[in-house]
Amino acid sequence: MQRSFVAAHASAFNAFVSGYIDEGASYFRLKQVNEDLTAQNKMLMQQLYGKKKTPEAKFVHVDNTLTEGQSYSVMDAEIIQNSIRNNNYFTINRGRNHGVEPQMGVIAPQGIAGIVINTTANYALVQSVLSVNNIKINTSLKKSDFFGTLTWDGEDTRVMHLKDIPKYVSVKVGDTVITDGKSSIFPKGIMIGRVAGYDVDSKTGHWDISVELSQNMGQVQKVFVVKNLKKTELEEIKEILPKNLYDNGKIDNE
Repeated sequence: MQRSFVAAHASAFNAFVSGYIDEGASYFRLKQVNEDLTAQNKMLMQQLYGKKKTPEAKFVHVDNTLTEGQSYSVMDAEIIQNSIRNNNYFTINRGRNHGVEPQMGVIAPQGIAGIVINTTANYALVQSVLSVNNIKINTSLKKSDFFGTLTWDGEDTRVMHLKDIPKYVSVKVGDTVITDGKSSIFPKGIMIGRVAGYDVDSKTGHWDISVELSQNMGQVQKVFVVKNLKKTELEEIKEILPKNLYDNGKIDNE
């Protein structure tokens, strides 16, 4: 979680490091940079998880400094059952008694993991991002901020596909792919992976971008449930619009 939830914060330091270290940078400057980065990372972790680990499972409030208006709380959980097939699910040891509800996002230490679809008193069933046709993630290219839809084709468990990005958008292998924050499920800036390759989709004329996931889903044991504190308000605003707008497919109701 340390790297996944604060991946966007770390990017702010890339420019700092680049400007701080020139060709003649000394060992002492490098040491100072490392100390500064370590201190910043410690501060963010204290904000996210609290200074002390408590035995009682609870959501910890997190202020998202990247995008105004986003506010989330996060709770740790463990995977107790998992599968890697065409439509994958895993079970976590948190449920209604802990405040977990359907449509909450779940993230892993190094990237997104899935979305809660059902709960019991003490457990929650999560649909993995590795699910064919059943899950779509709002995603963006960090460099250009262009957004599209991330899906899995059921083949390589290390690779998903980012679509709906116009062909005129510049794409390079190695570009960072993150959540775009345009849904009520995941905050903006959570690491997803990096561009592994790209080609033109013959059906749409847009890019079909292969994204190598930063998180190996076959190795996940610890995850974090994300609660959007403004989700209810976001859902209420949709109720103001005429229902036929949704029925005609003019508005994404996800």
